Amino acid sequence: MAWLDWAALGGYFLVMLLIGLWSHRRVGDVSDYFTGGGRMPWWLSGISHHMSGYSAAVFVAYAAIAYSYGITVYVWAFLPLALGTGVGAWLFAPRWNRLRQRYAVASPLEYLARRYNVPTQQALAWSGALLKVFDVAAKWASVAVLLNVFTGMPMTTGILITGVVTLLYCTVGGLWADALTDFGQFVIQGIAALAMVWVVVDRLGDGISGLGTLWHKLPEGHGDPLVGPYTATFLGAYVVVKLFEYNGGMWNLAQRYMATGTPQAARRSAGLSAVLYVVWPAVLLFPPVAAAVLLPDIADPQKVYALMAESYLPAGLVGLTLAGMFSHTMAMASSDANAVSAVVTRDIIPAVVRRAKELPPATGLLIARVCTVVFITVSMLVAIEADHFGGVLGIIVGLVAAVMGPISIPMLLGLLPLFRKCGPRAALSSWALGLLGYVLVKFVLESTDQTVVIVTPLVTSLVVYVVVGLLGPELDATADAIVAAVSPAPDGDSDAEPAVTSVPQAAVPGTSD
Repeated sequence: MAWLDWAALGGYFLVMLLIGLWSHRRVGDVSDYFTGGGRMPWWLSGISHHMSGYSAAVFVAYAAIAYSYGITVYVWAFLPLALGTGVGAWLFAPRWNRLRQRYAVASPLEYLARRYNVPTQQALAWSGALLKVFDVAAKWASVAVLLNVFTGMPMTTGILITGVVTLLYCTVGGLWADALTDFGQFVIQGIAALAMVWVVVDRLGDGISGLGTLWHKLPEGHGDPLVGPYTATFLGAYVVVKLFEYNGGMWNLAQRYMATGTPQAARRSAGLSAVLYVVWPAVLLFPPVAAAVLLPDIADPQKVYALMAESYLPAGLVGLTLAGMFSHTMAMASSDANAVSAVVTRDIIPAVVRRAKELPPATGLLIARVCTVVFITVSMLVAIEADHFGGVLGIIVGLVAAVMGPISIPMLLGLLPLFRKCGPRAALSSWALGLLGYVLVKFVLESTDQTVVIVTPLVTSLVVYVVVGLLGPELDATADAIVAAVSPAPDGDSDAEPAVTSVPQAAVPGTSD
């Protein structure tokens, strides 16, 4: 890279650190650190939700699929995000906000101790935290691949540099730092992505009209919505997985809804994110789709986006493009770190160490920051060994997508009145048998069919939760009160909803009056 590219990349990292330091002044307690004190504007929450939803894997694993198979990656990987988030705007986003308003929760899992019981909360917390380690590790590995192509930097060094910069700003500034850096990253990444689209269109020739002729030049099948291993069944399973994952199963995204001021603001936040998922991935994935025509002989498809940037962009824009690729990874990783820290601080530690519930605010905030440091450090170590876990796409699709259902189904469905009779037995059996289904198809039967690997744990968990809840309903007044408290009032949401007193705040572990 030229010196202008290094300057652009260095300036990007500096801005991220400065935002983290500025955000530090807005963090006075654990609530500020984990949910922004409920003061985040809906548009900032929506952009942050969107940016935290995907990473540099878009430019590595998904770009490789776009290069090898065409537009199918947009159809099965990103339209489900738009659909799931759009549905969640009405079904889940306002409920997460009411949880924070009415019970002062700072973690998406805090309510589970009363909605089900402490063992259910702990099972989801421990398994989800472990899953997040691998999920974020895949993101570090993705961005290290890009850094290696651009600069020749060893993978391990790339992982450590990206992780340390992210660690500094998100540990200092909490959720405010995450959201504000997400916005800055959105702007930087937007400029870089549009520049790449511009040069690709220029290379195709014939100006904008060249877009129409591109589809006739693509290899056979690259214009088909579903092709190769990405079947209609795979798409259907992916839609359901993402419905749960992007509405709270991915804990950091639930925090975005909790951080807004009102349920209405949370709904608008989700709606904005859904629209961005329709539009922005198409912009990001257009260059690697076109690369099948422009650069048909790339040996390693995972490097296609980086190679195009190096070949087509002038000095300065290459560094900006690399910064844009960094932005998605740092956005997702920092928000995941904040969410996992919230779960460990508010859910796991108080259950293990009883005195932790009585710690002063300053000590609680220190513990939260320490948990963030530990999580990012461990995920970087796993990233260094990513190839042993199936590589970037293997982790994202084969592991994360497959086991997200068992972790998120009890948590999300537990918010809905339709499932209010589903108690601890339904939740724990759904979680346990769903994960068992994944182990059987992946490691006992050694299935290589991605559809089977994803569908089995998802369907198992969903069916078990519903059937056990129907056959053995567990009526509980506290669970009913929580479900009622987070559901919309008969006359709809209002911007200033009164607190509900039917379930005292102290009933939820880790909360305060």
